Amino acid sequence: MQIAFYAPLKPPGGAMSTDHRDAARFLIDALARAGHAVELVSSFRSYDDEGDPDRQVALRDEGVALARRLAAQWRGASRTLRPEMWFTHHVYYKAPDWLGPRVSAELGVPYVIAEASHAPKRAGGRWAIGHDSAADAIRRANLVLCPTRHDVICVEPLVFNRERVVRFPPFLDPAPYRRAAGMREAHRASLAAAHRLDPGVPWIMVAATMRQGDEVASYRALAAALACLNDLPWRLVLAGDGPARTEIETEIDAALPGRACFLGELALGELAPVYAASDVCVWPAINETYGRAMLEAQAAGTAVVSCSLRGVPDSVAEGRTGVHVAPGDTQALARVMRMLLLDPSRCAAMGRAAMGFVGEERSVDAAAARLDRELGRVFGRPGTAPVAAT
Repeated sequence: MQIAFYAPLKPPGGAMSTDHRDAARFLIDALARAGHAVELVSSFRSYDDEGDPDRQVALRDEGVALARRLAAQWRGASRTLRPEMWFTHHVYYKAPDWLGPRVSAELGVPYVIAEASHAPKRAGGRWAIGHDSAADAIRRANLVLCPTRHDVICVEPLVFNRERVVRFPPFLDPAPYRRAAGMREAHRASLAAAHRLDPGVPWIMVAATMRQGDEVASYRALAAALACLNDLPWRLVLAGDGPARTEIETEIDAALPGRACFLGELALGELAPVYAASDVCVWPAINETYGRAMLEAQAAGTAVVSCSLRGVPDSVAEGRTGVHVAPGDTQALARVMRMLLLDPSRCAAMGRAAMGFVGEERSVDAAAARLDRELGRVFGRPGTAPVAAT
């Protein structure tokens, strides 16, 4: 099947690795592994971060004009060159899809969204234009793939046929993490030498950006929990950077003196060995969508401790690959961490299970097989052409 792929928030073609770009790349990879021909058809960004209605109107007009040009171009081409399906990644009120619903309606092909979100509280606000457009796109979609249970609950009320909304958990390519896990001891020795880390004590791993808001709140919750464990030997290894780095480093050093090792921002080739060399990954995940870092840690064979909030239960298998605690309960977070630090064999067993979980259930190959089934279900069902866009 020929698929037109589009990402209104961040086109996957950029050189920089981000959660959104990488998620789009993984989807393109999964579609290709399933045997489909995927073309990134536009790099147009509909993103408005400021809540500026005038900018949203300008983006809408630009998007609608581009959609008309694309539709006209394909209508004038041979049928073999036209897309048979439009696939959009990540639609929400700050980055609506002005292209997909219109082009798919003009061509009479199915319209699919992966990772849609709907926030009723944005209705009538500064992002009203984007909110209404995102909701309209979701209503028109033949299939909406949601990464978490939370997203399914929010999206389902918008569609008349709830079979069109499918929970499709996040996934990644586990290969680089699996390779790193196979060299765990060598990576641990190298990191110990480079950063003066004691390889004889447990390493607690964190990988997260350092921004104001939820990230700072998560780091503070983490510091509060780990401060309860100062009677045990361990080191905290942090990978990440951002505008709040100085503030975060100062607060963590004050709460956990002599315990933290800050590695800064790491590329994938540098990050995978750190996951593999660590004993447990912990992150409070305040308002986290699903926590890609937690999925990465598991792919490298590292158990995860986090809070059972939003998408975390879709990424960490409770009691099998890690442990969830109630959101905001730093004491429970500390108790679980103490339990795992004092029971390294259980922690290691969870890490082994985590690697298997990602390889079998959250890999690109596993996603490709399921994605192909879901697309086949939509593509093969009669009467799936989208309603004409207005």
